[in-house]
Amino acid sequence: MAVTACQGLGFVVSLIGIAGIIAATCMDQWSTQDLYNNPVTAVFNYQGLWRSCVRESSGFTECRGYFTLLGLPAMLQAVRALMIVGIVLGAISLLVSIFALKCIRIGSMEDAAKANMTLTSGIMFIISGLCAIVGVSVFANMLVTNFWMSTANMYTGMGGMVQTVQTRYTFGSALFVGWVAGGLTLIGGVMMCIACRGLAPEETNYKAVSYHASGHNVAYKPGGFKASTAFGPNSRNKKIYDGGARTEDEVQSHPSKYDYV
Repeated sequence: MAVTACQGLGFVVSLIGIAGIIAATCMDQWSTQDLYNNPVTAVFNYQGLWRSCVRESSGFTECRGYFTLLGLPAMLQAVRALMIVGIVLGAISLLVSIFALKCIRIGSMEDAAKANMTLTSGIMFIISGLCAIVGVSVFANMLVTNFWMSTANMYTGMGGMVQTVQTRYTFGSALFVGWVAGGLTLIGGVMMCIACRGLAPEETNYKAVSYHASGHNVAYKPGGFKASTAFGPNSRNKKIYDGGARTEDEVQSHPSKYDYV
């Protein structure tokens, strides 16, 4: 019961994590305009992995996609690739983990096969979560670097007076969604790997018992279980028949059907 609960909980947590990774990848607010020095503005800029948007004070929002591939920064393309790999691995892991659930019986699938499928899906969930966390962290590091570089360019001159006005970007809501989703996917994968140990069948060692057939020199009397060996005084003229089950006297006293042929 505990194994089934652990496996089911890991599947649900991973499912929520994969959904969060997909949502974070599609969101536009990966970086938002910093309003620290200019709290009152007529426009508000924010950017995502696929397009940049401008929201005016009137409520009108206009978005424009990135229509170039080679003109984008290499770090942005790397983040895109990491998020897509995380989504693909997560989708495959969900498909495998559905068939690996212990509460679902498909044909004559053995517990060993379910254990291997659970372990495979758990490892893929872990890799998917790591891809999402690494991708979001790389984008956040790029934002921090650009933020401080813009700050250093803004505050130049004597007395720290602002010479130029530049648009600085800070963390958007998509980054936090991606971090949480990647962590949930990672935790779900670990739980699936833990559940794999309970699904694996235990190896049982059976003790072998050897049986020895009775020797040909032992004769059994019909009157009881007392056995006599062939080395007795009256055993010289006796011949053993049927592997020691009957003697010559018993064979003569009890003729068989072949004697009348």
